[in-house]
Amino acid sequence: MTELFSKLYSQLEQNLPFVIYSKPNDHVSNGLFQQNDTLHELESENSSGFVFASFYNDVNYIIPIAESELISVENTIKEVQYNEFEQSFTQEAKTDFENLVSLFVKEIRSGSCSKIVASRCEKFELKDFDVEKSFKRMVYLYPTAFKYCFFHPEIGMWLGATPEQLLKVNNNEISTVALAGTKTINELEKEWGEKEKIEQQLVTNFISESLEPFVDKLTLSEPYTYQAGKLLHIKTDIKAILKDNNHKDKVVQVLHPTPAVCGFPKDYARDFIIKNEGYARDFYAGFLGEWNFKINEKHTTDTDLFVNLRCCKIEDQVAKIFIGCGITEDSNPELEFIETVNKSETIKKYYNE
Repeated sequence: MTELFSKLYSQLEQNLPFVIYSKPNDHVSNGLFQQNDTLHELESENSSGFVFASFYNDVNYIIPIAESELISVENTIKEVQYNEFEQSFTQEAKTDFENLVSLFVKEIRSGSCSKIVASRCEKFELKDFDVEKSFKRMVYLYPTAFKYCFFHPEIGMWLGATPEQLLKVNNNEISTVALAGTKTINELEKEWGEKEKIEQQLVTNFISESLEPFVDKLTLSEPYTYQAGKLLHIKTDIKAILKDNNHKDKVVQVLHPTPAVCGFPKDYARDFIIKNEGYARDFYAGFLGEWNFKINEKHTTDTDLFVNLRCCKIEDQVAKIFIGCGITEDSNPELEFIETVNKSETIKKYYNE
Protein backbone atom coordinates (compact mmCIF):
# COMPACT_ATOMS: atom_id res chain seq x y z
CA MET A 1 0.00 0.00 0.00
CA THR A 2 3.09 2.21 -0.10
CA GLU A 3 2.12 3.82 -3.41
CA LEU A 4 -1.31 4.82 -2.11
CA PHE A 5 -0.06 6.52 1.04
CA SER A 6 2.93 8.15 -0.67
CA LYS A 7 0.45 9.86 -2.97
CA LEU A 8 -1.81 10.74 -0.02
CA TYR A 9 1.03 12.47 1.84
CA SER A 10 2.00 14.32 -1.33
CA GLN A 11 -1.57 15.59 -1.68
CA LEU A 12 -1.62 16.78 1.93
CA GLU A 13 1.65 18.65 1.47
CA GLN A 14 0.19 20.43 -1.56
CA ASN A 15 -3.21 20.90 0.14
CA LEU A 16 -4.96 19.05 -2.69
CA PRO A 17 -8.20 17.03 -2.45
CA PHE A 18 -8.29 13.23 -2.31
CA VAL A 19 -10.27 10.26 -1.12
CA ILE A 20 -9.04 6.76 -0.29
CA TYR A 21 -11.51 3.98 0.41
CA SER A 22 -12.03 0.25 0.69
CA LYS A 23 -15.37 -1.41 0.00
CA PRO A 24 -17.08 -4.02 2.20
CA ASN A 25 -15.46 -7.45 2.05
CA ASP A 26 -12.95 -6.20 -0.53
CA HIS A 27 -9.18 -6.79 -0.45
CA VAL A 28 -8.40 -3.60 -2.38
CA SER A 29 -8.00 0.05 -1.37
CA ASN A 30 -8.64 2.76 -3.95
CA GLY A 31 -7.66 6.40 -4.23
CA LEU A 32 -8.79 9.42 -6.27
CA PHE A 33 -6.26 12.25 -6.12
CA GLN A 34 -7.53 15.51 -7.60
CA GLN A 35 -4.91 17.49 -9.50
CA ASN A 36 -6.22 20.93 -8.49
CA ASP A 37 -7.95 22.43 -5.45
CA THR A 38 -11.28 23.29 -7.09
CA LEU A 39 -14.35 22.47 -5.01
CA HIS A 40 -16.78 20.82 -7.43
CA GLU A 41 -20.49 20.62 -6.69
CA LEU A 42 -22.44 17.60 -7.91
CA GLU A 43 -24.55 19.37 -10.53
CA SER A 44 -25.56 16.57 -12.91
CA GLU A 45 -26.53 12.93 -12.63
CA ASN A 46 -24.16 12.38 -15.56
CA SER A 47 -21.11 13.46 -13.54
CA SER A 48 -18.49 10.80 -12.76
CA GLY A 49 -16.39 10.63 -9.62
CA PHE A 50 -16.51 10.22 -5.85
CA VAL A 51 -19.44 12.07 -4.27
CA PHE A 52 -19.50 13.50 -0.73
CA ALA A 53 -22.95 14.77 0.27
CA SER A 54 -24.31 16.48 3.38
CA PHE A 55 -27.14 15.33 5.62
CA TYR A 56 -29.22 18.36 4.65
CA ASN A 57 -28.72 17.60 0.93
CA ASP A 58 -27.88 21.26 0.31
CA VAL A 59 -24.16 20.81 -0.41
CA ASN A 60 -23.15 17.77 -2.46
CA TYR A 61 -19.59 17.69 -3.76
CA ILE A 62 -17.64 15.44 -6.10
CA ILE A 63 -14.01 14.61 -6.84
CA PRO A 64 -14.25 14.23 -10.63
CA ILE A 65 -12.62 11.33 -12.43
CA ALA A 66 -11.61 13.68 -15.26
CA GLU A 67 -9.41 15.76 -12.93
CA SER A 68 -7.96 12.98 -10.80
CA GLU A 69 -5.26 10.36 -10.70
CA LEU A 70 -6.60 6.92 -9.78
CA ILE A 71 -4.67 4.35 -7.74
CA SER A 72 -5.84 0.89 -6.71
CA VAL A 73 -3.72 -1.41 -4.51
CA GLU A 74 -4.06 -4.70 -2.68
CA ASN A 75 -4.58 -4.44 1.07
CA THR A 76 -1.47 -5.90 2.70
CA ILE A 77 -2.54 -5.36 6.32
CA LYS A 78 -1.95 -8.51 8.36
CA GLU A 79 -2.40 -7.12 11.84
CA VAL A 80 -2.64 -3.72 13.51
CA GLN A 81 -2.33 -2.40 17.03
CA TYR A 82 -5.29 -0.57 18.48
CA ASN A 83 -6.64 0.54 21.84
CA GLU A 84 -9.73 -0.57 23.71
CA PHE A 85 -11.31 2.52 25.25
CA GLU A 86 -13.29 2.42 28.44
CA GLN A 87 -16.60 4.21 28.34
CA SER A 88 -16.08 7.85 29.23
CA PHE A 89 -18.39 10.84 29.09
CA THR A 90 -19.28 13.97 31.02
CA GLN A 91 -22.42 14.27 33.08
CA GLU A 92 -23.27 17.39 31.09
CA ALA A 93 -23.17 15.46 27.80
CA LYS A 94 -25.34 12.71 29.30
CA THR A 95 -27.91 15.13 30.68
CA ASP A 96 -28.06 17.19 27.46
CA PHE A 97 -28.62 14.13 25.27
CA GLU A 98 -31.19 12.56 27.59
CA ASN A 99 -33.11 15.85 27.57
CA LEU A 100 -32.99 15.84 23.76
CA VAL A 101 -34.29 12.26 23.63
CA SER A 102 -37.09 13.15 26.05
CA LEU A 103 -38.07 16.05 23.81
CA PHE A 104 -38.11 13.76 20.76
CA VAL A 105 -40.20 11.14 22.59
CA LYS A 106 -42.71 13.82 23.60
CA GLU A 107 -42.99 14.97 19.98
CA ILE A 108 -43.51 11.40 18.75
CA ARG A 109 -46.18 10.70 21.37
CA SER A 110 -48.03 13.83 20.21
CA GLY A 111 -48.73 11.92 16.99
CA SER A 112 -46.81 14.19 14.63
CA CYS A 113 -44.31 11.48 13.65
CA SER A 114 -43.35 7.90 14.47
CA LYS A 115 -39.55 8.17 14.64
CA ILE A 116 -36.87 10.85 14.95
CA VAL A 117 -33.12 10.19 15.01
CA ALA A 118 -31.26 12.03 17.76
CA SER A 119 -27.51 12.61 17.46
CA ARG A 120 -24.68 14.39 19.20
CA CYS A 121 -21.09 15.42 18.54
CA GLU A 122 -18.33 14.37 20.92
CA LYS A 123 -14.82 15.85 20.82
CA PHE A 124 -11.89 13.51 21.37
CA GLU A 125 -8.34 14.86 21.73
CA LEU A 126 -5.70 13.10 19.63
CA LYS A 127 -2.09 12.74 20.73
CA ASP A 128 -0.35 12.00 17.45
CA PHE A 129 -2.90 11.49 14.70
CA ASP A 130 -1.56 9.40 11.81
CA VAL A 131 -3.98 9.10 8.89
CA GLU A 132 -2.22 6.04 7.46
CA LYS A 133 -2.42 4.09 10.72
CA SER A 134 -6.04 5.13 11.26
CA PHE A 135 -7.11 4.01 7.79
CA LYS A 136 -5.29 0.69 8.16
CA ARG A 137 -7.02 0.15 11.51
CA MET A 138 -10.42 0.67 9.89
CA VAL A 139 -9.60 -1.77 7.10
CA TYR A 140 -8.41 -4.38 9.59
CA LEU A 141 -11.12 -3.96 12.24
CA TYR A 142 -14.19 -3.47 10.05
CA PRO A 143 -13.91 -5.69 6.94
CA THR A 144 -17.66 -5.62 6.25
CA ALA A 145 -17.90 -1.80 6.37
CA PHE A 146 -17.17 0.89 3.78
CA LYS A 147 -13.93 2.52 5.00
CA TYR A 148 -12.79 5.93 3.79
CA CYS A 149 -10.70 9.03 4.34
CA PHE A 150 -11.85 12.16 2.47
CA PHE A 151 -9.97 15.46 2.32
CA HIS A 152 -10.60 18.80 0.68
CA PRO A 153 -8.95 22.04 1.87
CA GLU A 154 -12.37 23.76 1.95
CA ILE A 155 -14.12 20.87 3.73
CA GLY A 156 -11.46 19.34 5.96
CA MET A 157 -10.63 15.70 6.66
CA TRP A 158 -13.30 13.09 7.37
CA LEU A 159 -12.86 9.40 8.19
CA GLY A 160 -15.38 6.65 8.73
CA ALA A 161 -16.28 2.98 8.57
CA THR A 162 -19.98 2.83 7.78
CA PRO A 163 -22.07 -0.35 7.87
CA GLU A 164 -24.96 1.03 5.80
CA GLN A 165 -25.44 1.00 2.03
CA LEU A 166 -27.62 3.79 0.65
CA LEU A 167 -27.87 2.58 -2.95
CA LYS A 168 -26.04 0.33 -5.38
CA VAL A 169 -26.82 0.51 -9.10
CA ASN A 170 -25.55 -2.07 -11.59
CA ASN A 171 -27.00 -1.37 -15.04
CA ASN A 172 -30.72 -1.19 -14.18
CA GLU A 173 -30.52 -3.39 -11.08
CA ILE A 174 -30.51 -1.63 -7.72
CA SER A 175 -30.00 -2.75 -4.15
CA THR A 176 -30.21 -1.06 -0.79
CA VAL A 177 -30.71 -2.03 2.86
CA ALA A 178 -32.94 -1.18 5.79
CA LEU A 179 -30.71 -1.04 8.85
CA ALA A 180 -31.85 -0.07 12.35
CA GLY A 181 -31.79 -1.17 15.97
CA THR A 182 -28.57 -1.53 17.96
CA LYS A 183 -27.19 -3.80 20.66
CA THR A 184 -23.69 -4.92 21.60
CA ILE A 185 -22.15 -8.23 20.64
CA ASN A 186 -22.34 -9.21 24.31
CA GLU A 187 -26.13 -9.23 23.88
CA LEU A 188 -26.03 -11.63 20.92
CA GLU A 189 -28.24 -14.22 22.64
CA LYS A 190 -30.71 -11.58 23.82
CA GLU A 191 -33.87 -11.31 21.72
CA TRP A 192 -34.49 -8.07 19.85
CA GLY A 193 -37.02 -5.89 21.68
CA GLU A 194 -40.23 -4.54 20.18
CA LYS A 195 -38.76 -1.02 20.10
CA GLU A 196 -35.90 -2.16 17.81
CA LYS A 197 -38.18 -4.31 15.63
CA ILE A 198 -40.65 -1.48 15.12
CA GLU A 199 -37.83 0.98 14.37
CA GLN A 200 -36.37 -1.32 11.73
CA GLN A 201 -39.77 -2.03 10.16
CA LEU A 202 -40.38 1.71 9.79
CA VAL A 203 -37.16 1.99 7.79
CA THR A 204 -38.07 -1.02 5.62
CA ASN A 205 -41.56 0.31 4.90
CA PHE A 206 -40.28 3.78 4.03
CA ILE A 207 -37.69 2.50 1.57
CA SER A 208 -40.12 0.08 -0.11
CA GLU A 209 -42.84 2.71 -0.51
CA SER A 210 -40.36 5.34 -1.74
CA LEU A 211 -38.96 3.04 -4.41
CA GLU A 212 -42.30 1.81 -5.80
CA PRO A 213 -42.88 4.61 -8.37
CA PHE A 214 -39.47 4.03 -9.95
CA VAL A 215 -38.92 0.26 -9.87
CA ASP A 216 -40.28 -3.17 -10.78
CA LYS A 217 -39.74 -6.57 -9.16
CA LEU A 218 -39.16 -5.24 -5.65
CA THR A 219 -37.96 -8.02 -3.33
CA LEU A 220 -37.15 -7.97 0.39
CA SER A 221 -35.18 -10.44 2.47
CA GLU A 222 -36.32 -11.52 5.90
CA PRO A 223 -34.88 -9.27 8.65
CA TYR A 224 -31.68 -10.67 10.13
CA THR A 225 -29.02 -9.72 12.68
CA TYR A 226 -26.00 -8.00 11.14
CA GLN A 227 -22.68 -7.43 12.91
CA ALA A 228 -20.69 -4.20 12.50
CA GLY A 229 -17.61 -4.37 14.71
CA LYS A 230 -18.86 -5.03 18.23
CA LEU A 231 -22.35 -3.74 17.47
CA LEU A 232 -25.35 -5.64 16.10
CA HIS A 233 -28.23 -4.28 13.99
CA ILE A 234 -31.37 -5.59 12.30
CA LYS A 235 -30.97 -5.61 8.53
CA THR A 236 -33.23 -6.24 5.53
CA ASP A 237 -31.78 -6.51 1.99
CA ILE A 238 -33.87 -4.79 -0.70
CA LYS A 239 -33.50 -5.34 -4.46
CA ALA A 240 -35.38 -4.05 -7.51
CA ILE A 241 -35.18 -3.19 -11.22
CA LEU A 242 -35.27 0.45 -12.35
CA LYS A 243 -38.15 1.22 -14.70
CA ASP A 244 -35.96 3.86 -16.35
CA ASN A 245 -32.16 4.10 -16.04
CA ASN A 246 -32.53 7.88 -15.70
CA HIS A 247 -34.44 7.40 -12.43
CA LYS A 248 -31.27 6.85 -10.39
CA ASP A 249 -31.01 10.49 -9.30
CA LYS A 250 -34.68 10.51 -8.25
CA VAL A 251 -34.18 7.33 -6.23
CA VAL A 252 -31.29 8.93 -4.33
CA GLN A 253 -33.44 11.98 -3.64
CA VAL A 254 -36.33 9.96 -2.18
CA LEU A 255 -34.08 7.69 -0.14
CA HIS A 256 -31.83 10.33 1.41
CA PRO A 257 -31.92 10.84 4.29
CA THR A 258 -33.44 7.49 5.26
CA PRO A 259 -35.45 6.99 8.48
CA ALA A 260 -32.35 5.21 9.83
CA VAL A 261 -30.59 8.59 10.11
CA CYS A 262 -33.49 11.05 10.06
CA GLY A 263 -36.92 9.70 11.01
CA PHE A 264 -40.42 9.30 9.63
CA PRO A 265 -42.12 11.15 8.03
CA LYS A 266 -38.79 12.27 6.61
CA ASP A 267 -39.43 15.97 5.96
CA TYR A 268 -41.10 16.55 9.33
CA ALA A 269 -38.37 14.67 11.20
CA ARG A 270 -35.59 16.54 9.40
CA ASP A 271 -37.15 19.93 10.19
CA PHE A 272 -37.55 18.96 13.84
CA ILE A 273 -33.92 17.83 14.02
CA ILE A 274 -32.67 21.09 12.50
CA LYS A 275 -34.70 23.14 15.00
CA ASN A 276 -33.87 21.16 18.13
CA GLU A 277 -30.66 19.14 17.86
CA GLY A 278 -28.44 22.10 18.72
CA TYR A 279 -25.55 21.58 16.29
CA ALA A 280 -24.93 21.16 12.55
CA ARG A 281 -24.57 17.57 11.33
CA ASP A 282 -22.63 18.73 8.28
CA PHE A 283 -21.65 15.57 6.34
CA TYR A 284 -22.55 13.16 9.15
CA ALA A 285 -25.55 11.05 8.01
CA GLY A 286 -25.04 12.30 4.45
CA PHE A 287 -23.88 9.90 1.74
CA LEU A 288 -20.69 9.16 -0.17
CA GLY A 289 -19.22 6.81 -2.74
CA GLU A 290 -18.70 6.06 -6.41
CA TRP A 291 -20.99 8.02 -8.73
CA ASN A 292 -21.17 6.75 -12.34
CA PHE A 293 -17.86 4.90 -12.20
CA LYS A 294 -15.95 1.88 -10.98
CA ILE A 295 -12.29 2.22 -10.14
CA ASN A 296 -11.21 0.32 -13.28
CA GLU A 297 -14.19 1.27 -15.48
CA LYS A 298 -14.36 5.01 -16.09
CA HIS A 299 -17.26 4.85 -18.57
CA THR A 300 -20.12 3.32 -16.65
CA THR A 301 -23.39 4.35 -15.02
CA ASP A 302 -22.79 2.03 -12.07
CA THR A 303 -23.04 3.76 -8.71
CA ASP A 304 -22.16 2.58 -5.19
CA LEU A 305 -23.25 4.86 -2.32
CA PHE A 306 -23.10 4.54 1.47
CA VAL A 307 -24.59 6.46 4.39
CA ASN A 308 -21.91 8.42 6.24
CA LEU A 309 -22.10 6.79 9.70
CA ARG A 310 -19.45 5.86 12.32
CA CYS A 311 -17.57 8.92 11.11
CA CYS A 312 -15.54 11.82 12.44
CA LYS A 313 -13.95 15.06 11.31
CA ILE A 314 -10.30 15.79 12.18
CA GLU A 315 -9.53 19.37 13.20
CA ASP A 316 -6.24 20.45 14.82
CA GLN A 317 -5.52 17.14 16.59
CA VAL A 318 -9.14 16.85 17.71
CA ALA A 319 -11.61 14.28 16.38
CA LYS A 320 -15.22 15.44 16.23
CA ILE A 321 -17.12 12.16 16.55
CA PHE A 322 -20.73 12.00 15.32
CA ILE A 323 -23.09 9.44 16.88
CA GLY A 324 -26.84 8.96 17.01
CA CYS A 325 -29.74 6.59 17.58
CA GLY A 326 -33.33 6.17 16.46
CA ILE A 327 -35.99 7.42 18.85
CA THR A 328 -39.53 6.00 19.04
CA GLU A 329 -42.30 6.46 21.59
CA ASP A 330 -40.86 3.64 23.73
CA SER A 331 -37.30 4.98 23.87
CA ASN A 332 -35.50 5.16 27.22
CA PRO A 333 -33.32 8.32 27.29
CA GLU A 334 -30.55 6.76 29.40
CA LEU A 335 -30.36 3.61 27.26
CA GLU A 336 -30.27 5.72 24.09
CA PHE A 337 -27.35 7.71 25.50
CA ILE A 338 -25.45 4.48 26.30
CA GLU A 339 -26.03 3.39 22.69
CA THR A 340 -24.25 6.53 21.48
CA VAL A 341 -21.40 5.84 23.93
CA ASN A 342 -20.98 2.32 22.52
CA LYS A 343 -20.84 3.74 18.99
CA SER A 344 -18.34 6.37 20.11
CA GLU A 345 -15.98 3.74 21.49
CA THR A 346 -16.12 1.90 18.16
CA ILE A 347 -14.97 5.03 16.33
CA LYS A 348 -12.19 5.81 18.81
CA LYS A 349 -10.40 2.62 17.77
CA TYR A 350 -9.47 4.43 14.53
CA TYR A 351 -6.94 6.61 16.32
CA ASN A 352 -3.47 6.45 17.86
CA GLU A 353 -2.74 7.07 21.51
